[in-house]
Amino acid sequence: MTAVAAGRRRASTAVRTGVLLVFVAVFLIPIYVLLVTSFKPLTEADPGQAWNLPRTWTVEAWRVAWEKLAPGLWNSVLLAVPGSLLSCALGSMNGYVLSKWRFPGADLVFTLFLFGMFIPYQGVMIPLVQLLVGLNELTGLQFYGAVPGLVLAHVVYGIPICTLIFRNYYVTIPGELIEASRVDGAGMLRTYWSVVLPVSGPAIAVVIIWQFTSLWNDFLFAVFLTGPQSWPATVMLNNIAGAQATPYSQQMAAAVLASVPTMLIYVLLGRFFMRGLMAGALKG
Repeated sequence: MTAVAAGRRRASTAVRTGVLLVFVAVFLIPIYVLLVTSFKPLTEADPGQAWNLPRTWTVEAWRVAWEKLAPGLWNSVLLAVPGSLLSCALGSMNGYVLSKWRFPGADLVFTLFLFGMFIPYQGVMIPLVQLLVGLNELTGLQFYGAVPGLVLAHVVYGIPICTLIFRNYYVTIPGELIEASRVDGAGMLRTYWSVVLPVSGPAIAVVIIWQFTSLWNDFLFAVFLTGPQSWPATVMLNNIAGAQATPYSQQMAAAVLASVPTMLIYVLLGRFFMRGLMAGALKG
């Protein structure tokens, strides 16, 4: 009986492993086409030879793609890094107040925050442009047509989801810790800085991954709110096209270059992602 059970377990493990390998292979097929095509000369880079290995290996497409994409990559860094950090800071403070420092109407305020998650980008585009143009005139600084305006738009638009993530995570922190800090004479900010923030790692990782990916991959806001000098990598990637023929190898190389930062973020913070995302899912 034990041998039969062990055999069934081995068969079940083999089936699961086989299914997972099939999914991995399906997932890696586009990556294979991207990489193989990026190392082909323009004469070989066409859809009819997408599966073939290059007859002549070359990095010319990578060189050209880097030259065309480098300004956009830097603009994306200026957009995604401060935007993610600001969204994380605001979401953390909002979630802390809404979960641990209750006040009359806190649930209503939280509900109003959540409504912001369901407003489509297209519905706020014209008012957002008018707001940024007004900020240009009011402050003398450049918000509309530059990266700062794009950062502001994404930070404001990201407040609802960031607040939700942090609020649900902070609900899992024992209330006794907050009460103990109050007894010791710590105020709201001291409690947040010394007690709550040090245990916020998983939630911070979730918000950084979420917001960094959202900002780095943004296209619609970037097209409407920035000019050619401030275009991020996604817009410049879309503009890599030939007049008479499509440079597939350059497009593939540029696509890989544009995706590397988000992949690095997932590699560095991915182990915290599910833990932080699921924290508080059954509470609060």
